[in-house]
Amino acid sequence: MRVLVIGGTGHIGTYLTPRLVEAGHSVINLSRSQRSPYSSHPAWSKVEQLTADRTAEEQAGSFGTLILKARPDAVIDLTCYTLESARQLVEALQGKISHFLHCGTIWVHGVSSEVPITEDAKREPFGDYGIRKEAIERYLLTAARRDRFPATILHPGHLVGRGWVPLNPVGNFNPAVFVDLAKGREVAIPNLGRECVHHVHADDVAQAFVRALGNWSAAVGESFHVVSPRALTLYGYANAVASWFGAEAKLRFAPWEEWKQSVTEKEAQVTWGHIARSSNCSIYKAQRLLGYQPRYGSTEAIHESVMALIENKVIEI
Repeated sequence: MRVLVIGGTGHIGTYLTPRLVEAGHSVINLSRSQRSPYSSHPAWSKVEQLTADRTAEEQAGSFGTLILKARPDAVIDLTCYTLESARQLVEALQGKISHFLHCGTIWVHGVSSEVPITEDAKREPFGDYGIRKEAIERYLLTAARRDRFPATILHPGHLVGRGWVPLNPVGNFNPAVFVDLAKGREVAIPNLGRECVHHVHADDVAQAFVRALGNWSAAVGESFHVVSPRALTLYGYANAVASWFGAEAKLRFAPWEEWKQSVTEKEAQVTWGHIARSSNCSIYKAQRLLGYQPRYGSTEAIHESVMALIENKVIEI
């Protein structure tokens, strides 16, 4: 098929775009700027490149028309963050493409009552991002089931890959936490470290998109979790990182109100967003209907990312 990827050089697109080419599709990457992907691949020479400012095109009401000019059979949207953005595309593409795949987030769930969380669990999102993405999911699924718009939603967990800092064992993105664990320094963990984080390698997310594209009848009108096989507790995560460097994790547990005083306000906000949700999601549906089989467990994916940080001298151990 002729597949247009919106945001095809970002975290997921870096892996997705080459996978689509290797699967035999003709691929168009639409990005805001001519930025390079996070890793090189010979498949990029076969990708058609389009540049457009999505925000400006949407304000002009022309983004959907721009997409249609590329004559795609399928569209994969990796950069939709508002209901209005989704609505513009649905109205423009209705009846004119065979498949529309949207990148959501496991944060559509909010607080979990039972784990692992399944796709049919009650949605109780909180925070601006989770609320907006849940509204988009609800709109797309309604359009698929009521109006036969061919939508599929994939919900990744915490993205991991070479080229960016992974979510760390205290639930934020301060890379110094990895250094402290590697050198056997004390690291403060909020509460008892039993909250969960659920990572996924960006290449596994890419795999899921390709599989959904190839399983149209099972994918349309459905949403799927795309995460590693198992979530990590903050405690288990910290111990795993220390073990990579032959160190013993020296952990101090502190109640939330005390712990948040030891970090910046921004770091505390990010950590709270993750531990308040304590994400732990099932991939059984994606495995059963799409044949999704993640190559990476959480620790393997994170290990690759941390080693890349060391190689690129983002952190020194």
